[in-house]
Amino acid sequence: MVANPERRAKLAQAALKILGDEGARALTHRAVDARAQLPPGTCANYFPSRAELLLAMAQKVFDLLAPDQTRIEQLAELPIDEAPAAYVSYVTERLLQHRYVAAALIELRLEAARSDDVRAALAPVLREGFEADVAFHQRRGLSGGRDEVLWLHHLVNGAVLDAITIPMAPETPVSDVVARGAQKLTV
Repeated sequence: MVANPERRAKLAQAALKILGDEGARALTHRAVDARAQLPPGTCANYFPSRAELLLAMAQKVFDLLAPDQTRIEQLAELPIDEAPAAYVSYVTERLLQHRYVAAALIELRLEAARSDDVRAALAPVLREGFEADVAFHQRRGLSGGRDEVLWLHHLVNGAVLDAITIPMAPETPVSDVVARGAQKLTV
């Protein structure tokens, strides 16, 4: 593995922009080199396989989506019955802050559906994130458990997909939709 973390991060970021803005067909080592403004062959040197590049992109997505701890502390002050709606609204807000990140995450999941290598690389990252969400939910003392967190994931994922593709109700803020859905799920 090449040992320049800044360059690795730059390549992963460039790859995410390509995947999110242009789709999987546009994602090549050569295109990533060009987007990152690095010499040809750099991406292939850091990520010899497509699966390795996609895994780095998945990890970069979760770095970009990391919550602001100050905001999490503010949300922790909310009454327990209001917290799930506020948390999923914040997750949705972070996902939609840079739509290419949400689109890239969806593309990564679609690639995982088509490729065993990508699935093997991506599944642990997604499951680790899910387990962290379950642990957070339990530490916070929110109602329900693993099943409820799974429902909330599905709610957010569906709402984000709708928001970045063909919104069914474009006049309604997505954060309102997920907040209402979370309230109904957590009753």
